[in-house]
Amino acid sequence: MEKEEILIIDFGGQYNQLIARRVREKNVYCEVVPNTISIEKIKEKNPKGIIFTGGPSSIYADDAPKCDIEVFELGIPILGICYGMQLMAYTLGGAVKRATKREYGQMEVSLDNSSKLFKGFKSSNICLMSHTDYVDSVPKGFEKIAKSNTCKIAAMQNLNKNFYGVQFHPEVNHTIDGDKIIENFVIDICGCKGLWKMDYFTKTTIENLKEKIKDKKALCALSGGVDSSVAAVLLSKAIGNNLTCIFVDHGLLRKNEVEEVEKIFKEKFDVNFVKVNAKDRFLNKLKGITSPEKKRKIIGEEFIRVFEEEAKKIGTVDYLVQGTIYPDVIESGLGKSSVIKSHHNVGGLPDYVDFKEIIEPLRDLFKDEVRKVGKEVGLPDYLVNRQPFPGPGLAIRIIGDITEEKLDILKEADYIFRDEISKSNLDKSLSQYFAVLTDTRSVGVMGDERTYDYMVALRAVITDDFMTAKFAQIPYEVLDKISKRIVNEVEHVNRIVYDITSKPPATIEWE
Repeated sequence: MEKEEILIIDFGGQYNQLIARRVREKNVYCEVVPNTISIEKIKEKNPKGIIFTGGPSSIYADDAPKCDIEVFELGIPILGICYGMQLMAYTLGGAVKRATKREYGQMEVSLDNSSKLFKGFKSSNICLMSHTDYVDSVPKGFEKIAKSNTCKIAAMQNLNKNFYGVQFHPEVNHTIDGDKIIENFVIDICGCKGLWKMDYFTKTTIENLKEKIKDKKALCALSGGVDSSVAAVLLSKAIGNNLTCIFVDHGLLRKNEVEEVEKIFKEKFDVNFVKVNAKDRFLNKLKGITSPEKKRKIIGEEFIRVFEEEAKKIGTVDYLVQGTIYPDVIESGLGKSSVIKSHHNVGGLPDYVDFKEIIEPLRDLFKDEVRKVGKEVGLPDYLVNRQPFPGPGLAIRIIGDITEEKLDILKEADYIFRDEISKSNLDKSLSQYFAVLTDTRSVGVMGDERTYDYMVALRAVITDDFMTAKFAQIPYEVLDKISKRIVNEVEHVNRIVYDITSKPPATIEWE
């Protein structure tokens, strides 16, 4: 198969993985690489095109991220986004200036739709701006191809060199049809054919895992969620009985989940399955801990220690397998982007791990891509479409300290919420929905008596990629039914609220 690759050079923006997602939606393989990548490495990869990402820096700052200037001499099409456009303009002889105030939000942009980059667009479009610096004059050989009322050069192009820059962010949903701009660049300008699909990824991943691990043994950190389940089946197909799936019951799973996971993997798949009852161990470690980051770190380390102990029972185990995916990586801040929250299988790992190597076969995929791989390897739909669930489990859906009583309350409230969503046939249209036990108590009246009990928050979102999300507009009558059931059936709860915040500014989880 002909290799097609778009190289995405990372300058530290929060939307960088979204750019990768938009490229992959066109069935074109891409990699996100640091701006420090050498020109030799770029030549070795031989990409069909390069995208410069956005970033928080000013091009004039002493520590402003740059790239090897030879990248402009490779004869490869380049698209610069936001800071990426400013870097291109500054490096090639244009001028970049600082605005008196930051421009952020949806703006109407006038487009030159004769440009290949804007093929199929009308003469104006709504785009998301997010910048303080701006291009004041274009370099020699460039021309302006877009403007707004507040940004006189919102896009530029050099047709001879196939260089393009946009000051706005085409990768986010706030830019109307922004993915079409990405498509125009990747397909029409770079000449990619869209050959990379999940069946190809699945086949090559299994082959690579088989070659890498050979006859050595691996442990899979199985949580029962979509990501770790897909990772487990990929490894099973690669190394068979040399894989052991360790399922840790840390007491932080949803109602009936332990039994459901055990049944699925014992009855549906031919894998070595070991369930470890570690509820008391985890709860003792978490006793009195209220910081969400500390919870994640404690759970991450305890997970690893449990796996190490189980590995010793099996014999020599060289590899630990985890279901890490792209949003985990970017939110844990492993690149230049700021840390949003540590994920137990990324930023939550302890300094010392008693395995030769950690294998993360899904690390470069988004959630929807993982689901496609799940179907490719034969996982049943009810598991592939399972609700996303964080590695730390209910620990980060209980605000404040964790007790068995609080766990029991949340498990019941969450079960009722999910049950009513399913009965209302809303489960297929919602991307994620769950209950949160807050640390707030309020006064209520039940049975003519005063109560002072917990407030439960309900969260439901709609999203394609889990990097951005909109709150779901659940019908009031459904929310009313859910509220009445929880208050009547779950002890120590007397108030229900519904979270109507999108991501950003909030994250999907509360902690």
